Amino acid sequence: GIQSTSAMTGVINNQGAYFFLDTHVQDDPTAEQIAEATLQATYRLKLFGIEPKVALLSHSSFGSSDSASAVKMREAYQILSAIAPDLQVEGEMHADAALSEHLRLSIFPGSRYKGSANLLIMPNLDAANIAFNLIKASSSDHQAATVGPVLLGADKPIHVLTPTATARRIVNMTALTVAEIQQMQKEKHL
Repeated sequence: GIQSTSAMTGVINNQGAYFFLDTHVQDDPTAEQIAEATLQATYRLKLFGIEPKVALLSHSSFGSSDSASAVKMREAYQILSAIAPDLQVEGEMHADAALSEHLRLSIFPGSRYKGSANLLIMPNLDAANIAFNLIKASSSDHQAATVGPVLLGADKPIHVLTPTATARRIVNMTALTVAEIQQMQKEKHL
């Protein structure tokens, strides 16, 4: 029942865990595709034992622009709010507001989540891939673990390994694939 595949990539560093969507598949997804991919990504984060705090990112902050990408992110927010009213999601907003509770609450006191976002949804592939690589490269501990790209929307667990994948990432992605197969088998027997 999934309409489109997407890719989520994460960086776990000394600041926390940050996941980016869509880093490798959809060039310019629609609001509907963004909402669908976001729900798939939140499911994956829950499997990792992480409570998703979703930020729909834009150059616009809570309606400050009516550009096509800002409107698309607002529409994705409306879709997600209707489909998953309990989801901790906010947007459209700037990345600094997504990561800073103080800043976000000063701009938008009714925010649906506390603390920092951990699932950063971008309006297009360029933004997601650039943001992911900036966070990965700027991790001060140089011990940052990269997770993914995790392919979302496929019938079976399948993932992407990029040319920069380290041995550690290959092992991590193999372990993730095995865990997903086990989860699928468990759900099949319920």
